[in-house]
Amino acid sequence: MSSAPANPKIYHITHVDNLPSILVDGGLISDAAMIARGGPAAAVGISSIKQRRLRLPVDCHPGTFVGDYVPFYFCPRSIMLYVIHCANHPELIYRGGQGPIIHLEADLHAAVAWANAKGRRWAFSLSNAGAAYASFRCSLSDLGEVAWAAVDSFDFRSASVKEGKQAEFLVHESFPWDLVTRIGV
Repeated sequence: MSSAPANPKIYHITHVDNLPSILVDGGLISDAAMIARGGPAAAVGISSIKQRRLRLPVDCHPGTFVGDYVPFYFCPRSIMLYVIHCANHPELIYRGGQGPIIHLEADLHAAVAWANAKGRRWAFSLSNAGAAYASFRCSLSDLGEVAWAAVDSFDFRSASVKEGKQAEFLVHESFPWDLVTRIGV
């Protein structure tokens, strides 16, 4: 276990072409809701992984699935961003590079306070939430279980670093635009 940062940030990556619909919606919506409406203007993920996430349970909130949540990473330089940069994954639909990818940054504590005030479920995983073996937590007192050194690492060739770097923060159904504090390009 390691100490969590005092003021952790969370990051959602998307294509800049998705920004107009995010603003019209008033924020981000879950992958399940996005898939139900036919997908985003510009899909940057891997569809088989998004489909798998629709079936993977978030065990600390019975009856919910990873795809029911808006996903965030704890780091701005995620492994998914690297996959987009390399554009060599056989299932990656988008191959336009990092240029049009934006990072939506929010404060973790503000997100949790908002979710708690709205009765909205949230959780975080200790590794890739899209993996069948992912472990979930729903208490800020468990943030020290996140592998923060891996999250902060720029070299993720080691399997343990790769797993820890992919830890995710999840907010059920939607995430309001007014909690986005910065847009990174």
